[in-house]
Amino acid sequence: MVGSPSTSSSGRCIGTLNEKPLHAALKAWYARPGDQFEAHVDGFVVDIVRDDLLIEIQTRNLAAIKHKLAGLVERHPVRVVYPIAQEKWIVRLAEDGRPLSRRKSPRHGALEHVFDELVHVPQLLAHSNFSVDVLFIQEEETRRHDPTRAWRHQGWTTHERHLLQVVGQRLLEMPTDMSNLLPATLPDPFTTSDLTTALARPRRLAQKMAYCLREMGTIAPVGKRGNAFLYARAEC
Repeated sequence: MVGSPSTSSSGRCIGTLNEKPLHAALKAWYARPGDQFEAHVDGFVVDIVRDDLLIEIQTRNLAAIKHKLAGLVERHPVRVVYPIAQEKWIVRLAEDGRPLSRRKSPRHGALEHVFDELVHVPQLLAHSNFSVDVLFIQEEETRRHDPTRAWRHQGWTTHERHLLQVVGQRLLEMPTDMSNLLPATLPDPFTTSDLTTALARPRRLAQKMAYCLREMGTIAPVGKRGNAFLYARAEC
């Protein structure tokens, strides 16, 4: 059952109380006339309700809402909107909030990075009610110094993320949409090492991708090459 949406103090029907800037900006960008915001559905609060479609915007840590998604997807079409930063600028802030420096990150996000999060919900990937809308964005990440945390980054921790621009979009609705992300150069059958080479990405990402595709039934183990499992594209 869908309840009434929350309304912000500014009169807009997009709830932003205690909401992070990137999440709020993406929700505003994604919104259409007639949408309901922060609506209550089956005991959960949903970011956007668009007719019969439930939309959840998740900027990171999909594992945090996996039980919510699993509960909703049995009765409703559910779409997760997930941003991937194609370009990122990092701003370091002084204690009083003044910017100390701004630099462009050398890292560039790609579509296959969606599997970093999808690995937390592999059981949903083949569900007919589940889809993922990947937004390619430019973002600015502000960092503050905290010597008690984030020793790997010399004490600099992420404070907030801000949307600069949405530069692309890719909707993944069916298992074949995700299996089509396998590189055309990939041999058949293949190992995760082969996938690592074809993607030109870290092996851990190739392993997550293979795990997700196996769970949704678009690839299947067909043997081993030495100690490595061999996978083949499943016939649809």
